[in-house]
Amino acid sequence: MSQNMIPLDGEGQKKRVCYFFDSDIGGFHYGPGHPMKPTRIRMCHSLVMNYGLYKKMEIFRAKPATKREMTQFHSDEYVEFLSRITPSNMNSYIKEQHKYNVGDDCPVFDGLFDYCSISAGGSMEGAARLSRDKCDIAVNWAGGLHHAKKSEASGFCYVNDIVLGILELLRYHTRVLYIDIDVHHGDGVEEAFYTTDRVMTVSFHKYGEYFPGTGELRDIGIGKGKYYSLNFPLRDGISDENYKSVFEPVIREVMESYDPSAIVLQCGTDSLSGDKLGCLNLSMRGHANCVKFVKSFNKPLLLLGGGGYTMRNVSRAWAYETGLAAGVELAPEIPVNEYYEYFGPDYELDVRASNTEDMNTPEYLERVKNIVLENLRHLGGPPSIHMTDIPKMPIDDDMDDPDQDEDLIPPDTRRHRRLLDSRVQADGELSDSDDEGEGGRRDHAQHRDRDSEPRSRSSEADIAGGRRFGIGVGILSSGAAGSTHGAGPSGHTTMVRPVLSGHLPMEVDTPTTTESGPTPIEPVAANGTTDHYSGDKSPKTNDATATNIES
Repeated sequence: MSQNMIPLDGEGQKKRVCYFFDSDIGGFHYGPGHPMKPTRIRMCHSLVMNYGLYKKMEIFRAKPATKREMTQFHSDEYVEFLSRITPSNMNSYIKEQHKYNVGDDCPVFDGLFDYCSISAGGSMEGAARLSRDKCDIAVNWAGGLHHAKKSEASGFCYVNDIVLGILELLRYHTRVLYIDIDVHHGDGVEEAFYTTDRVMTVSFHKYGEYFPGTGELRDIGIGKGKYYSLNFPLRDGISDENYKSVFEPVIREVMESYDPSAIVLQCGTDSLSGDKLGCLNLSMRGHANCVKFVKSFNKPLLLLGGGGYTMRNVSRAWAYETGLAAGVELAPEIPVNEYYEYFGPDYELDVRASNTEDMNTPEYLERVKNIVLENLRHLGGPPSIHMTDIPKMPIDDDMDDPDQDEDLIPPDTRRHRRLLDSRVQADGELSDSDDEGEGGRRDHAQHRDRDSEPRSRSSEADIAGGRRFGIGVGILSSGAAGSTHGAGPSGHTTMVRPVLSGHLPMEVDTPTTTESGPTPIEPVAANGTTDHYSGDKSPKTNDATATNIES
């Protein structure tokens, strides 16, 4: 195996990994000064390729999601608006921009709808491949946009690819678990499934004078969904040890009580130390431990991106977690890549925690954990779900016959790129000639003329004076989010005072008088929601299909 990758100890059966990447994603730009930079996904992909992870997994370029597919969750009018608005005609949509919360945090930029289509397409197709047992883990770092609502953009998110992916999983799976480790609360996903027991949402996030202002400890679901929404509010500066001390017990208990048949993990990296908008203090390995722990349950797993605004750290963490999904640990030294200068001065694959003070005292974390676990005990075991026949959709034909367009590959093209991308190198297999230099082998040449001596990649990198490499190319005001709504009581500021009267205070540091912890409040009933999600009830088609990508 390459020196860049070390096999993980204790790995059982090797996981089949599908990795989704669209090279167009790095070309979108939210605007000058905006912290959300899609280039971070291309930086991550550059690390993935140069570490050699492409040998360990299948790489796909998903078909972008269509408007019809997006309306499985989003309203028709909102999707139509996103498809029509551009920077050149936005002055004709002033009223609609206000209605759909587009502008400021969620600006109008060139290719907005294409960007949303790529993000949603990867998550939907990853879910479709998991459901059909085409892979064990699907990875889409362009996804994870968890703030988008049914008819509203929010927090840099326009189309909620997570909800669309979960809806695809629900066609085959009785219960789906959603876990969110972004520093911000996963309000859009929680709101979509707040009234159903077929999806449990678990979010670990900063709470208190922080965007989006939702995700209170007492937001637990409503109706059939009561106790199927769990929120773990955190304070500034949580360390790896403290995060692990609450994440693993809660998720372990969730797995035992809920027994999901598939898991979606949103891996927002704004919870890392040093993030431009975040306030937690996780190291790269502390963040990646969540991925490793969730993977250990051996359930179909959809890994998605999310927040993260210090690009060099985002790409480091996601590349490292891609390696964990594929069963290897990446070496500390970052290989030469097109964004190499971004990773200076140490050029190492690591994000270290800082000496910031951890405001999460052991007593606070213990009390919150006990309340969350107490809410879980109300479940009384996994809910029974009556499954009907799975509705037939166009994506089923594409998944059943992935080689249907094989005849379109030019017969005179040797080893077409599609075949290379779908190939996974077996352990111990001899590498191709383009891997020359790995595993202790070197280029050897005997030429009398020194000018004709070939240089290896590493020698080309060191040039006389030193190294020279090419370089690549709402939430903003994190105060009290009074203008942002959510599903639970914390999302309805006008309802909080009358609803909370007569109940226990929110401050969990205050000792309670009961042994079982505070009794969760009865959330405010929402009107117009459905049993399974807050999207359109009518059946929709899903045209997503996979074509392998040119790396």
